[in-house]
Amino acid sequence: MEYTVLIVVGFLFAALLGKLIIPGVLLVAYDKSLFDLPDARKVHDRPIPRLGGVTFFPVIVFVMCVLCLYLVLHCSDSNRFFTDNMVNEFLALMGGLTLLYVIGVGDDLVGVRYSRKFLIQIAAALLIPVSGLYINNFYGLFSLGEIPMFIGVPFTLLLTVFVTNAINLIDGIDGLASGLCMVALGMFGCTFAIEGLWMYSLLAFVCMGVLVPFFCYNVFGKAEKGSKIFMGDTGSLTLGFILSLMAIKYSMYNGEAHHSVDGAPLMTAFSMLLVPCLDVLRVVWGRLRRKAHPFKPDRTHLHHKFLLMGLNPRASMILILLMAIAYIVLTYALIYVGVPANVIFILVLMIWIISNIWFSMVIRRRG
Repeated sequence: MEYTVLIVVGFLFAALLGKLIIPGVLLVAYDKSLFDLPDARKVHDRPIPRLGGVTFFPVIVFVMCVLCLYLVLHCSDSNRFFTDNMVNEFLALMGGLTLLYVIGVGDDLVGVRYSRKFLIQIAAALLIPVSGLYINNFYGLFSLGEIPMFIGVPFTLLLTVFVTNAINLIDGIDGLASGLCMVALGMFGCTFAIEGLWMYSLLAFVCMGVLVPFFCYNVFGKAEKGSKIFMGDTGSLTLGFILSLMAIKYSMYNGEAHHSVDGAPLMTAFSMLLVPCLDVLRVVWGRLRRKAHPFKPDRTHLHHKFLLMGLNPRASMILILLMAIAYIVLTYALIYVGVPANVIFILVLMIWIISNIWFSMVIRRRG
């Protein structure tokens, strides 16, 4: 019960700090003309401040440190909160976030070459296996079980960089990236609490808390009144790295299976990231087929499809969030009734492919 109260306090504390800091960030952005300018690829038609994400990292670190310090000083059974290897994992998280925060701020202010950002992402991702976390078991998914470290570590690096960029690339309309992250963080927070991983549950809800005021400014703020803001690369890289760490933490085999269904831990963890991850795979594959640069921005993301179908940005955002929730609920339900993970994976993939084919047909009918 005490840990549940602590998580609620962490959520509210982070939301309050975010609400207090964002107006100051807006003032600085307007004073220094730090805007995301509209162009042919972007949805917005006015210059919008893009520094909302600079609030995430300092608020998350401050709230986590304050609450962890409280536990150490005043909680007699804090050892249940700080499980084995937790300090190493927390330090790896802070180190990785620091690297991404610096490169993100630089990109939002003056722009950074993608190759340099990619190298920094790899350096940050390296800290996760150094802390002892890496994908070490597929639990029977794709007929694979335990995998050796020399395969698991590179796979973990690839997965971390991929998820981090997936969150970055899907940040295309108001509320989409932050909304998808809040859905994933809420599910991770509840799942970790059920598993007794209270530190990670607290981290998830603290991150969710700092996103709430940003979401309000991003979605309901008015550009003409100076109350609208984007998260920028600083925010999306921060959130992507945290979500990838959580997915790896939940997926790592520690001697106890999370569920009797083969592959359940991996499917459970990545069901929360299916929409941004599958969308990036689809977009990159499409660019390669057209012989275009795989990382060159275009208008082929899922939210662009919804806009081309005639929906406005708000409706597109809501429907994509509902899609993400539906995938999570479907995956959890199928795991609960004992459907093999390989079947779940194929079913989810087929639903994704069929739905995207249908979206494309609707767009073609509209001309």
